[in-house]
Amino acid sequence: MTLNKLLLIILFFITCGQISRAQQGNWELGLMAGGAGYMGDLNQNNPLQISGFSAGVYGKRNFNQYLGVRLNYHYGQIQAKDAESGNAQFRERNLSFKTSLNEVSALVDFNFFNFNLGGGTRQFTPYLFTGAGFVVFKPTIKYDGEKYRLDRMATEGQENGYSNVVLTIPYGLGLRYNYRDTWSVFTELGYRTPLTDYIDDVSGRYPTNPVIVGNGQNQLNLSDPSLNQTGYAGTQRGDFRKRDTYLFVSVGISFTFVSSKCYSF
Repeated sequence: MTLNKLLLIILFFITCGQISRAQQGNWELGLMAGGAGYMGDLNQNNPLQISGFSAGVYGKRNFNQYLGVRLNYHYGQIQAKDAESGNAQFRERNLSFKTSLNEVSALVDFNFFNFNLGGGTRQFTPYLFTGAGFVVFKPTIKYDGEKYRLDRMATEGQENGYSNVVLTIPYGLGLRYNYRDTWSVFTELGYRTPLTDYIDDVSGRYPTNPVIVGNGQNQLNLSDPSLNQTGYAGTQRGDFRKRDTYLFVSVGISFTFVSSKCYSF
């Protein structure tokens, strides 16, 4: 074997190794589970209040050790009850809701460190994410054995109701650790700002014509379930902020498909 050929072979393997390293971490699949929470008209002050569970799955394309894009699906359940509030005025108001959340979003992840499964050298990294997506929500209340879809009841007298499918803006932070080969574990906290104030079916004022369900003595005023019927038409029902917020707190595991194919002689 001539020296030139030997040098070419060495150069080829060095180049191949660099390409292989750059290609590492191209595709990733992940699963996560945890809690879901909400801030809005029935929880105005606690940004970390968890009221249900969540689960999710994603597929991700890692472009390098710092940047990746993922298609994310998240399911969660949230709820709130004025009757459980520490505020006497809220307890008197007596509103409540429960809803599922089905969210599909596209997210951009940015790693702070040169994470090894993207071609870097660090086994762990904090990261930020943001993006956009859609969420489907269906606020309900259960009374006298019946479940009522509040988004169909016009409890604030909305002439055209409101859509239960809206644009949502996710953002948050996380921490990822590569603990074995192509397997990683992570935890993240993500808030969402949907373009609606009706996640909890509460937004503005009490209506002129309240919504009544049930029969006889078992009737319930869905617009004003207050203990003493204090929700006078035109007075404040919600907190008048333009958006509700919901959050997912998750821990998860991911698998990265490492591409390291190289020609052999």
